[in-house]
Amino acid sequence: MKRKLISLNLKSASASLSMLLLTFGLSAQTNVFDDVIATSPNHTLLEAALIQEGLDVALQNPAGTLTVFAPDDAAFTALATALGTDINGLLANPDLTDILLYHVLGAEVVSGSLTNGQIATPLNTDNTLKVTLDGPNVFINHAQVNAANLQADNGVVHSIGAVLLPVQTVADVALGSTAHTTLVAAVIEARLLPALTNPLSQLTVFAPTNDAFAAALSALGLTAGQLLASPDLADILLYHVLGAEVVSGSLTNGQIATPLNTDNTLKVTIDGTNVYINQAQVTAANLQADNGVVHVLNGVVLPAQTVADVALGSTAHTTLVAAVVEARLLPALTNPFSQLTVFAPTNDAFTAALTALGITAGELLASPNLSDILLYHVLGAEVVSGSLTNGQIAAPLNTANTLKVTIDGTDVFINQAQVTAANLQADNGVVHVLNAVVLPSETVADIALGSSAHTSLVAAVVEARLLPALSNPFASLTVFAPTNTAFDNLATALGTDLAGVLAHPQLTDILLYHVVGSEVVSTALVNGPVVTLNGQSVTINLMSGVMVNNATVTAADLPSDNGVVHVIDAVLVPSLANISELSAANLEVSPNPSSDIIKISNISATDFSIINNNGSVVKSGKVVNNEVSVSDLDNGNYFLQLTNNSGIYQAKFIKM
Repeated sequence: MKRKLISLNLKSASASLSMLLLTFGLSAQTNVFDDVIATSPNHTLLEAALIQEGLDVALQNPAGTLTVFAPDDAAFTALATALGTDINGLLANPDLTDILLYHVLGAEVVSGSLTNGQIATPLNTDNTLKVTLDGPNVFINHAQVNAANLQADNGVVHSIGAVLLPVQTVADVALGSTAHTTLVAAVIEARLLPALTNPLSQLTVFAPTNDAFAAALSALGLTAGQLLASPDLADILLYHVLGAEVVSGSLTNGQIATPLNTDNTLKVTIDGTNVYINQAQVTAANLQADNGVVHVLNGVVLPAQTVADVALGSTAHTTLVAAVVEARLLPALTNPFSQLTVFAPTNDAFTAALTALGITAGELLASPNLSDILLYHVLGAEVVSGSLTNGQIAAPLNTANTLKVTIDGTDVFINQAQVTAANLQADNGVVHVLNAVVLPSETVADIALGSSAHTSLVAAVVEARLLPALSNPFASLTVFAPTNTAFDNLATALGTDLAGVLAHPQLTDILLYHVVGSEVVSTALVNGPVVTLNGQSVTINLMSGVMVNNATVTAADLPSDNGVVHVIDAVLVPSLANISELSAANLEVSPNPSSDIIKISNISATDFSIINNNGSVVKSGKVVNNEVSVSDLDNGNYFLQLTNNSGIYQAKFIKM
């Protein structure tokens, strides 16, 4: 009881002294410890910590000019919980003094003089304090100021909602790098220092260099000021941050990671010793901090929706995705600054291709040609389906061959593959879904396309929409290819020009009459009929060179990956092509019907063929005295086809 009375007497004496000082116009000097911290019901744990570490005396120094960032009791409790301890454990921390001194500046700084991005040096110089001003909110590192400018005569106290720790954070890694000043400026402007300085976080930061930002700004057509003023700045930066620590050694090829900005994922590519995050290469890895790790990037990654994302989001394209990952092409397809067109084969398309090639999916993924195959499906510009034209020839990223476009009504084909879904839009291009895999094989179509002597044939094939059939890499074909001169001769015989030939309603039948559905080299040809894709047969005559009906093979065995081409000097005319009626006035046959002999008038012919209604050549030979014997034919309807130096002529006749 006596001790209590003494205490009361001391307090009474102190009060009396204060009253006496006031009476004489004087005031008692206040300090940040006794008059702010010790009197606050919300800072009892800070008070206890300061007293335990003997720092209360320093804060009572009347000659001091101090700024104290004072964690409240809730902040200490939260820290103890996060560290898996209690308040007693926290107070027993051997680094407690350093922690407390990290909260004190050796000068008085009121909140109004703080600036966003300001870096302050506390009494514990192991690390700096980072200031963020976000509207009316003030943060010191990750801790928000919840009561500012609590004034005393030897300084000022700002109450904060978290305990600051003088640890090395991912923000410090960037702040200490002269190659990341643009990134630091962006982080400050986006008010992200609190997130990156949180000592209790575990983060992975992919940090673009100044050069990376300069390249991105150039590609986007922006200035640094425009980037910093962009409303998307925080989203861009948070797309570079993972909410867990991931060292480079734990990254895997094709890994998909979700950053703090969940608008899109990050795609990892491991190519030998090179590591890519989307299109950006990691140039320095595993820069360690106490709250995570930093990997330096040579490019800025953007949360744009790319052509890769279109495929990744499709359950019908898992094989394509696996192939792209295996071929290490994700960097190319995730580049937000590219403009691409991707022709994307479905899973079923790959299954059909594997069957046709006689290989497994594993063998395809292990193929040294995988990258070339995939790049043959990509154009280096954005081309929507509406801008495609029939017969268009496009150069893909794999320049070993071209892509051939066919527009047939509403159907669009790329080589032999039909577009089944068009114009799937992405921020860096467009995707068109294909029902087949296209291969950069050299096809029979390519042989004609590469020949200056076959431009008329190419025009006819394009007009007849036969490029898909001839560019099919899984087909096996033989093409008898008439030259430009052969087409000119046909046009002359018909009294028209090439345009007239191309406009003929049976152009497709005529062209298919030049194609055999298997590969037949010249040494395998034998005398007699050969069925064409038209359904009718041409007649092979090896008596003098190689003749196909009335046409002579002038160049044989031009090889391709899907067949062989034989050049011929005349256009083959199928019996049912109805071309005969265009020139019937120049050809008179009699008698018609006939039982024995057909006589030919008004034309000098050297060779003849007789073709039945099934398109088969049933008789051929030389015309003798302008007569052809038909006595050995069965009764029925036939076509007589005559050829001379002027062209080809046909007439219908009946054998009775």
